[in-house]
Amino acid sequence: MSLPLVAVVGRPNVGKSTFVNRIAQADEAIVHSMRGVTRDRSYHESEWNGVKFTLVDTGGIEMGGEDDFQASIRHQAFVAAEQADAIVFLVDGKTGINADDAEVARILRKTDKPVFLVVNKLDTPGRTDEIWEFYQLGIGDPWPVSAVHGHGTGDLLDEVVVALQKAVAGRELSGTLDTGVNVAIIGRPNAGKSSLTNKLTGNDRSIVSDVAGTTRDAIDTYIEHEGKAYTIVDTAGLRRKSQIDEDVEYYGFVRAMRAIDRADVALLVIDGTLGLTDQDQRVARFAADRGCAMVIVLNKWDIVEGPEAKAEVRERIQDRLMFVGYAPVVAISALTGKNIQRIWDAIDTSYANFRKTIPTNQLNTWLQGIREFGHTVSHGKAMLRMKYVTQTGTCPPVFTFFANRPDLVDDNYERYLENRLREHFDLEGTPVRMKFKKKD
Repeated sequence: MSLPLVAVVGRPNVGKSTFVNRIAQADEAIVHSMRGVTRDRSYHESEWNGVKFTLVDTGGIEMGGEDDFQASIRHQAFVAAEQADAIVFLVDGKTGINADDAEVARILRKTDKPVFLVVNKLDTPGRTDEIWEFYQLGIGDPWPVSAVHGHGTGDLLDEVVVALQKAVAGRELSGTLDTGVNVAIIGRPNAGKSSLTNKLTGNDRSIVSDVAGTTRDAIDTYIEHEGKAYTIVDTAGLRRKSQIDEDVEYYGFVRAMRAIDRADVALLVIDGTLGLTDQDQRVARFAADRGCAMVIVLNKWDIVEGPEAKAEVRERIQDRLMFVGYAPVVAISALTGKNIQRIWDAIDTSYANFRKTIPTNQLNTWLQGIREFGHTVSHGKAMLRMKYVTQTGTCPPVFTFFANRPDLVDDNYERYLENRLREHFDLEGTPVRMKFKKKD
């Protein structure tokens, strides 16, 4: 059962991400003085007094802004408010009310959701003279807090969880969130990751733009598809570190790496019109090193002209991504939705193999065939003799081989064993790890 949602809304730079990090007791939301750092809405699991809920951090709302992204940011924030069980409307206690605050308040007065007017940046506990003007917003009693120091947040949360319990009466609030299969959508900037996220999740959750670097946070979406649970994570495009100039973009890079760290399956999105780039190779290496399953997604395939150009792209992938040769390649158009179902099939297959357990008797029957074939390695008079194999781990699968001289195993022989293992057992989509131990 999904957790109740609390949406945090307000104009830019009132401290929404700092507030979210304070409540979630984490540094997941990017905090920066630059306007517009949070563009999409991001979700953060939290708990207070034994009640678990999800905080939704939204982009700053500017009603009359001319920014290229402002309409999308505004839409994202109001969608979050519509989906929420309770709304925290954050305002700046130091600067007072402005026109955007008044307009957001006017819209929130129409909702039937519980709305908490929170006056932030009141760093001196007990001072109330700075909150009186906020009564004119017509949202009810203002709650003075300091997101930086934590003053006032406890009393506020006491009331928020009471409102949540009333809003979702009959739901079990103490359960944990079933995240299902964690799927990280990765790739270099502007490859179409956010468009793919929106197709997979069936909504316009991520802001889509042709400006590279639009997505700065790693953004979770919890969905069900054909009865199965998934967490889809749209990450900031990964660039070379030398190309990461802005502090904010650096933190987005860090969030993307964290998303890969907790992913079960990584969807590596490649722009089919550009073909494979050095950046794509680096991104694939990030995911491979961290051991998650992988699916390679060739996006914009519908506008790649001619069979020769398509064959050249596929050949280049096969040649330069040999280190993730286990990853299935799916050609799609995220814009039109063509072949999206193939991605779901590839995710399910890769995840099943990622968790696969192969019985020891089957592994040793396979190893017997390897021994009978006679291919081994030697050094001087010493010859490698494989004795026994068993699976010692999953996610990804780990196989431990016992041999008389494990020190003789070189990279070529290890690749040979992995290729034979993949030929005999279906391990598409997942990396495998192999260990070699001595057994006389």
